Amino acid sequence: MQGNENLKVLQEKLRRLLPKANLVPTVLPLVPSIQLHLLEEIWPQEQIDGPVLNAIMEAPPYWTFCWASGQALAYWLLANPSAVAGKTVLDVGSGSGVVAIAAAQAGAKRVIACDIDADARLVVSANAALNQVQVELVEDLQLCLGEADVLTAADILYDAENMPLLEVFRQVSTVLLADSRVPNLNPEGYQQIDTITATTWPDLSELSHLNTVRLFLSAK
Repeated sequence: MQGNENLKVLQEKLRRLLPKANLVPTVLPLVPSIQLHLLEEIWPQEQIDGPVLNAIMEAPPYWTFCWASGQALAYWLLANPSAVAGKTVLDVGSGSGVVAIAAAQAGAKRVIACDIDADARLVVSANAALNQVQVELVEDLQLCLGEADVLTAADILYDAENMPLLEVFRQVSTVLLADSRVPNLNPEGYQQIDTITATTWPDLSELSHLNTVRLFLSAK
């Protein structure tokens, strides 16, 4: 019930930005065991007038997409469940919640989704309910760092100001990081462990190099 109420709130907020937009349950092409409430594919092809476009740029509803790195990391977790099975997983910058949901499906004992965006936390709740998994929601990273066995983060480095978080994350014994947006990323203390091809969904027809997701591990 709570998930449905959250979804209604989000749909109303989205319609104030994009009057014709809909959030629809969507099966992810790379991880078909997960469905997310995502923006209906009609939106990217629609003509958007100036004021609406400005409103979107000021407060982008990024949680209406499943970004490539999130989908790739979710795929990796489901292919390597031993990385999180029986552990407490903290997913940072959860967005749509795809990685948190994958961790729960892979057998994590406890999953905590952390995002500073209140709308993102609402959509994670709705998407967790859609997939019938339990995910806790938090806003403050510092409140739960000490509780995590594994920290996951995908698509957080689009903003260079987030780079210092990579060292903060290493307070957790195991960190799994996914990124496709920073060329030549080679963070200190992290080792690249995989490369996965993934597409942001709904498809934004992004440049091809943004579909190449690199996964990094930091382990003590």
